Amino acid sequence: MSQATMDGAVKAAPHQPEDAARNNLVIALLLVSAFVMFLNETIMSVAIPQLMIDLNITAGSAQWLTTAFLLTMAIVIPITGYLLQRFHTRPIFTASISIFSVGTLICAIAPGIELLIVGRVVQAVGTAIMMPLLMTTVMSLVPANGRGKVMGNISIVMSVAPAIGPTIGGFILAHFAWRYMFYFTLPIAIVTLVVGYLKVQNVSEPRKTPLDVISVILSALGFGGLVFGLSSLGGGGHGGSVEHAAEQGASMPAWVPVVVGVVAMAIFVWRQIQLQKSDKALLDLRVLTHGNYSVSLVTASLAMVALLGSSIMLPLYTQQVLGLDTLQTGMLMLPGGLIMGVLAPLVGRLYDQYGPRPLMVPGVFAVSAVMWLFSFVGTDTPVWLVVAAHIIMSIGLAFVFTPMFTAAMGSVPKPLYSHASATLSSVQQVAGAAGIALFVALMSLTSAAQMAEGIAPVEAMAAGVRASFICGGIATVLMLIAAWFVKKPEGEGPGEGFAGH
Repeated sequence: MSQATMDGAVKAAPHQPEDAARNNLVIALLLVSAFVMFLNETIMSVAIPQLMIDLNITAGSAQWLTTAFLLTMAIVIPITGYLLQRFHTRPIFTASISIFSVGTLICAIAPGIELLIVGRVVQAVGTAIMMPLLMTTVMSLVPANGRGKVMGNISIVMSVAPAIGPTIGGFILAHFAWRYMFYFTLPIAIVTLVVGYLKVQNVSEPRKTPLDVISVILSALGFGGLVFGLSSLGGGGHGGSVEHAAEQGASMPAWVPVVVGVVAMAIFVWRQIQLQKSDKALLDLRVLTHGNYSVSLVTASLAMVALLGSSIMLPLYTQQVLGLDTLQTGMLMLPGGLIMGVLAPLVGRLYDQYGPRPLMVPGVFAVSAVMWLFSFVGTDTPVWLVVAAHIIMSIGLAFVFTPMFTAAMGSVPKPLYSHASATLSSVQQVAGAAGIALFVALMSLTSAAQMAEGIAPVEAMAAGVRASFICGGIATVLMLIAAWFVKKPEGEGPGEGFAGH
């Protein structure tokens, strides 16, 4: 399919409003499902120490609960572009939430770490399908001039669910065993599955698309290798313990999967360029020929480096340097997440009126200011200052994510929506893993060097945290430059237009 044909398809098939009630119900069910899945991603973040005690496992073994989840997401997401083109909305939704529910049940009844990891992998498969399905469905059903508001609701899912996950996890662990974290999400997932099965109607137009098995294998090696290798370089995101490093060193150097990932990714990209000429690519990279999408993709990647890196580092800092417990840490991060949720619909409406740049540039500036502020924290930093800074950072992120996703997805023609959402999600997974790796590696190396000079462990840890946030500050400066070039796509009403198609 030529580019002209794809652009023409969009103009020839404007949104039809007669089924607005049906479309709103479909989007609402997708939002609820995605909320549960995103909540699941972070609800376990405070449970690692308890799991180590209850299951008698090491920090490295426990970290596989996170690594396996990220790895599975990275492998499955690129395939969703094919799935969303090939199958109707209802079976894709049903499969996604069913797989997630089965994985949650496995986790709840798992007798040991091995089956618990299997459950997390199954959960990740369902989660990987849901987010591209949600974004593609919204882009297909919502008129261009109203997408900002709906994307604001998606931002609620992406911001509030991960933010309140540690708080809910901390509360559950304070009163119940760790298994209740899964017993908490399982009923919600099952109810969503039943209601979705009864109410979700097919709103997509599937077409027969060949699946290139070689591309699937290259994608798994490329995205999977990069995420696994970067996660290993970061010491797994839980402090980079010596014990964990020894386990990694005994099996495989972290640079090996990174190299495998880079080589496989290069071959994967070359193959997609060849296959997209006949419209057979697993991930159609013609989305990158749309300048606004590419700039938004760079901005999203840098945002994930800063966001996931800081989301790992702040709990480590508050618990290991300031001496807070898991519940206190969760409560500390809760206000920021809630504020992001409250602001998201407002930001969406502002996007529809003014476009992305007037929102994103001040937002990134606020995030950058907080990152540089955190590069000066120490053992005597007041907790109120950390809370206030996290709230400011959350406000900044609220003004970044909704405009960024809306501008990115609106910059490509409708036949490429599934590829655009899959590419965006895949790159975010790699960028998130890179952010965790960079932050934790800098923290670990700096702390180790400080302790080698005789500095007290807590002071050394604080120095490591400061070093990691310098990395975040640099990432946000680059993000500020990229955000300046994000414009509003053509056909989305008021705001900046984009003539770069």
